[in-house]
Amino acid sequence: MNAPAETRIDRRFAALKAEGRSGFVTFLTAGDPDMETAAEILNGLPGAGVDLIEIGMPFSDPMADGPAIQASSLRALKGGMTLAKTIAMVRDFRKNDDETPIILMGYYNPIYIYGVDKFLVDAVEAGIDGLIMVDLPPEEEGELCIPAIEAGLNFIYLTAPTTDDARLPVVLEKASGFVYYVSITGITGTRTAAIDDVRASLERIRNHTDLPIAVGFGIRTPEQAAEIASVADAAVVGSALVELLASNLDADGKATPGLADKVLDLVGNLAQGVRGSGAARGAAE
Repeated sequence: MNAPAETRIDRRFAALKAEGRSGFVTFLTAGDPDMETAAEILNGLPGAGVDLIEIGMPFSDPMADGPAIQASSLRALKGGMTLAKTIAMVRDFRKNDDETPIILMGYYNPIYIYGVDKFLVDAVEAGIDGLIMVDLPPEEEGELCIPAIEAGLNFIYLTAPTTDDARLPVVLEKASGFVYYVSITGITGTRTAAIDDVRASLERIRNHTDLPIAVGFGIRTPEQAAEIASVADAAVVGSALVELLASNLDADGKATPGLADKVLDLVGNLAQGVRGSGAARGAAE
């Protein structure tokens, strides 16, 4: 089966390659800490320097996520966030931005309950470009991967330090858009990978695919983002943003004044780190 026709994700990575720089990807949970604040942050991300946006679909049992993102999911669910509202959030975003790629990331259960066929129709109509499903391995590609590709969405697979050369071709066979390399073993937001280990892993993955490779887990500062961007096609930051958001909630878990601006300020600083890596990445290649 062929990958979907050219998507926003494909076009964005082609543009980044033409610019000679790595991309910057952010992750935030839909509806955290509330729908209004989440929408304000989402709408501000491209202007702050984000190249691709991952939106977490709130789920009650996010097993691959660390405490910060788990808590963000629970806050969003408590505030009434649903998959339908997540899709609507993207639809509203598209009224003012038809270029920035948006990827939904999460777990299969909410989509299964929503109905795969209905979800894919609604996702494409809303302007969603790709999916990352943490708990759907290639062996389950018939559940969502193949239907998503047929609907025109990119299906992005995760690889990890434990994904060996025998497993990589299986994981990458139907991957499209980009490959998400999880730079550490374990849950999100816990530690940072050594750059030499990341570089070696990316070289190995590139022996099996021509897709761009985004690296996530453990990136917390502009300096770390720059370091990862010097060897990867994109750097992904999630937990650091979610933790900053959580630290600016009041005792009742409500957003304090200026929360969105604080998150977007950090996003801007991280984006500058990624963009500052361009010369280093060019030299490395």
